[in-house]
Amino acid sequence: MAEQNYDVLVIGAGPGGYVAAIRAAQLGFKTGCVDKHDKFGGTCLRVGCIPSKALLDASEKFAQARDHYASLGIKLGSVTLDLPTMLARKDKIVEQLTAGITGLLKKNKIDKLVGTARLLGAGKVELTTPAGAQMLSAKHIIIATGSTPVELPTLKFDGQTIINSNHALSLQSVPQRLVVIGAGAIGLEMASVWARLGSEVTVLEMLPTLCGGLADAEAARALEKALTKQGLNFYLEAKFTHTTPAADGVNVHFEWEGKTQSVPANVVLVAVGRKPYSEGLGARELGVQYDPKGRILVDSHFQTTVPGMYAIGDVIPGPMLAHKAEEDGIACVELLAGQAGHVDYAAVPAVVYTAPELAWVGLTQEQCTAAGRNVKIGKFAFRANGRALCMDETDGFVKIIADAQTDRILGGHIIGPHASSLLAEIAAVMAFGGSSEDLARTCHAHPTLPEAVKEAAMAVDGRAIHS
Repeated sequence: MAEQNYDVLVIGAGPGGYVAAIRAAQLGFKTGCVDKHDKFGGTCLRVGCIPSKALLDASEKFAQARDHYASLGIKLGSVTLDLPTMLARKDKIVEQLTAGITGLLKKNKIDKLVGTARLLGAGKVELTTPAGAQMLSAKHIIIATGSTPVELPTLKFDGQTIINSNHALSLQSVPQRLVVIGAGAIGLEMASVWARLGSEVTVLEMLPTLCGGLADAEAARALEKALTKQGLNFYLEAKFTHTTPAADGVNVHFEWEGKTQSVPANVVLVAVGRKPYSEGLGARELGVQYDPKGRILVDSHFQTTVPGMYAIGDVIPGPMLAHKAEEDGIACVELLAGQAGHVDYAAVPAVVYTAPELAWVGLTQEQCTAAGRNVKIGKFAFRANGRALCMDETDGFVKIIADAQTDRILGGHIIGPHASSLLAEIAAVMAFGGSSEDLARTCHAHPTLPEAVKEAAMAVDGRAIHS
């Protein structure tokens, strides 16, 4: 087969990769996109962000119908779970979106290349497919291969009793007892899904707060309180040690408060983070430099230490988030085109899609204190927001941190209903270097949840109206 030549060849078709390919094509580059899976979309779309949200939304509606609708005057009688239908709906959503990506590639005249890529150097890539090997060449090669779940040495994934987040999306029955190791976003989201559907869930976390110390501590404590009310059991500052076999699963042993403890589990979800999927490409052999965590080192234009070779998303330093990867991909190809591509890493949002949701952007109060920043803080509770009361979702608050001298917003933290959507307003103001005064003087419709954001901004200056 004749060698195929490209201006830009993207290896990996997750959010970073396929978005980079589309933007490259828009900018006039002849573009190819490679992935080993026929269904493009990467971990996020196939076994991550999208299917997990499908289960989170469905399980939340199930729990509301079972536990809360009666208080709203809606009486349904017995509410029962149809797990196969719930899982089938999740799969249908994934199918629809992966097909959509294929359609976008076709629309933008991007070659969809399915197979395993290996870098050979000097703009050369070998693509291995079931039909054989094929040579590709490109002026610019972008590595966008994403990340994989971290496996603990003493807890090897078997897909049945010891599982990762991929497996947790496709359990064919509700475990009676589920132990989750790790209280980051993935662990908490999957813990919420299966707790709502009937599992007795225990979460072990090495750190003193949820979310790996990344979220504002006050907001993380509020989330812990809310999830505990929902039936989740937390052991913080707990150190997992080992498991022992049991008749219907394993016993999970850990150290907590100076004592050795154990809890039974039918299923153990290991959710202690993700690692770059950066090996096996041939990049290291060609001289691409990595950091000690296996992340590819790049310059301000996303170029690696090998000319003409670039990397974006989870394989480079920075938060392992789909939207960060998308921004990397767009900026990388715009810089290739001589434009001013840029990613503001100080304003990358993060979300935990539990109920209530926890979302944040920018600096936490703890980070400001550690850096010696003099700040002003405004807070507003959702229990004082009319729309939240009408929705019967009053847990949580909005917290805005501003520089004490300039009033520039340094961070925003929301725990409450639709926090993931509400956060965008704060991120937008931060992106333009805006102040809490700018946000406070923006007219918000009434009654709406975003009014809580406005009130928190007003509270920075001590002038909130409804608190």
